[in-house]
Amino acid sequence: MYLLILQITSMQVQWDWLCLGVLLISSVTAEIHDEEIQDADVEVEDFDKNSQETDIDKGSSSLEVMYKTPKPTGEVYFTEAFDDGVLTGWILSKTKKEDTDENIAKYDGIWEVEELKENTVPGDRGLVLKSIARHHAISAMLTKPFIFDTKPLIVQYEVNFQDGIDCGGAYVKLLSSSGDLDLEYFFDKTPYTIMFGPDKCGEDYKLHFIFRHKNPKTGDYEEKHAKRPDVDLKKFYSDKRTHLYTLVLKPDDTFEMSIDQSVVSKGNLLEDMVPPVNPPKEIEDPNDKKPDDWDERAKIPDPNAVKPDDWDEDEPSKIEDPDAVKPEGWLDDELQYIPDPNAEKPEDWDEEMDGEWEAPQIPNPKCETAPGCGEWVRPMMTNPNYKGKWKPPMIDNPNYQGIWSPQKIPNPDYFEDLHPFEMTAVGAIGLELWSMTPDIYFDNFIICSENEVADRWAADGWGLKKLVASANEPGMFSQLVTAAEDRPWLWVLYILTLALPVGLGVLFCWPTKKIEEDIDYKKTDVSKPITKGELEQERGEIGDEAELEEEKENEDIAVEEGEGEDKNDEQENEAAEGSQEEEGDKSNKSGSEDEMKEADESTGSGDGPMKSVRKRRVRKD
Repeated sequence: MYLLILQITSMQVQWDWLCLGVLLISSVTAEIHDEEIQDADVEVEDFDKNSQETDIDKGSSSLEVMYKTPKPTGEVYFTEAFDDGVLTGWILSKTKKEDTDENIAKYDGIWEVEELKENTVPGDRGLVLKSIARHHAISAMLTKPFIFDTKPLIVQYEVNFQDGIDCGGAYVKLLSSSGDLDLEYFFDKTPYTIMFGPDKCGEDYKLHFIFRHKNPKTGDYEEKHAKRPDVDLKKFYSDKRTHLYTLVLKPDDTFEMSIDQSVVSKGNLLEDMVPPVNPPKEIEDPNDKKPDDWDERAKIPDPNAVKPDDWDEDEPSKIEDPDAVKPEGWLDDELQYIPDPNAEKPEDWDEEMDGEWEAPQIPNPKCETAPGCGEWVRPMMTNPNYKGKWKPPMIDNPNYQGIWSPQKIPNPDYFEDLHPFEMTAVGAIGLELWSMTPDIYFDNFIICSENEVADRWAADGWGLKKLVASANEPGMFSQLVTAAEDRPWLWVLYILTLALPVGLGVLFCWPTKKIEEDIDYKKTDVSKPITKGELEQERGEIGDEAELEEEKENEDIAVEEGEGEDKNDEQENEAAEGSQEEEGDKSNKSGSEDEMKEADESTGSGDGPMKSVRKRRVRKD
């Protein structure tokens, strides 16, 4: 009965764990589904708030929209949506790139205003770089120059690598404001204040943020590069979706770079740029030289060490194994490779031009069943006597002076710029690019100072593209298959994910036949709890059995099958006397006495009562 309780308890625990696992999986799935619905609701809600004139009619297969060109809602320095289909205000460069081969130096790359190839929003157009292996340059003046004083700078635009990208950039340059700025001669050496955007070549994925800092002492400009983001940027170059790139510069000299309104990098202009904005206060003396007697050796050979007399430097590191024995069946007279007997000389073989023809070599078939062919050579083993070339042990150098370095002197070029945010004013925006992949899509440029203005501009443009792309996404199964094409090991994860619940279900829901039989056999034990009277009865039975065994030993009575009737009568009388004694000791065990009497009447022999009592004891035990 104890084993049965354990089995039932174990099955109950297994069922509890199974139900708990199912509930957890269901809750996680429901939570993910709810989050997806909430995200979609938030996107639609933001879209409705930020673009009141946009109509969304969600059909059965895709998202149908009525698009309207975004309009700025606050102070801006530049905006461009390209929806009118012409490059109004944009100027193509007519110059050439310096220090480049004459054949490719000219900025003759083609630009077009087109809709997206995929996830098209009717009426929404963008600027598309069409040529490959050509230099492209196009620019436009700002509505008004941006001056770095007390307002933040926000630069935001969209990029879609419609055919992926092998090697090329999609960054923008904010050109420095000056009286001689001529956009028809915009090229790679045109002074700029900030360069920002994605760039990729090979497997190097970058997100540039570079600003040109003016040295207050010399007046020279030096490029300062932000440290690389710690996130994986690969998906933004390969998923063929439109992504939103945002740079925010604040008057407190901090910056943030975001992709799709998620911050991927942030820092401080004084601390997180390479090289640093401010030079070090001290530098190494360029005229300082290391003394000739300066000893940088931390360890030296022990000058007092002596090579041992038994050190033999001529011993080889490997020797033939003297205990090796040639395997039986080794074919000394057979070659490991033989000419192919089935090979035939080609008909066009010219011995004068090609030389004497020889059949190609193939493995000797006789060697396949033998341990080896050809001359047997003893295998090599490590020489136990090998010590190599003797070298004296190393000891600490008593004359060690450490690693020498030049002394420090004050930096004559030192300066301290505490507010690098105060950069050269920006007067124009330009794209100066080289690409080996065509159809790079640009759209919805904005330069402003308020986050609310930039966010609403993004909601009316990029937010709508995101909704359409999400509506046109393939189902979950297609996404899993696509992911497994790039990462085959995901198939193993898929199989395990499907097989584990099935295996657990089979294990817990279909117990073995043996357990069911044990439960059926012991149902009576479960329904009959042990009482205090039955416990005393079992103790009395144990004492009576001991007395009976003692009487049998004294009287030498052997109970055997097939004894004569005389012996059976004597044993019946003795059994009857024993049963009467048991009745005196068990006055309150009427149920047990009735069972014993019924057993006496059914057997009719002297062994009957004793055998029935013993069988019952065995079952209880």
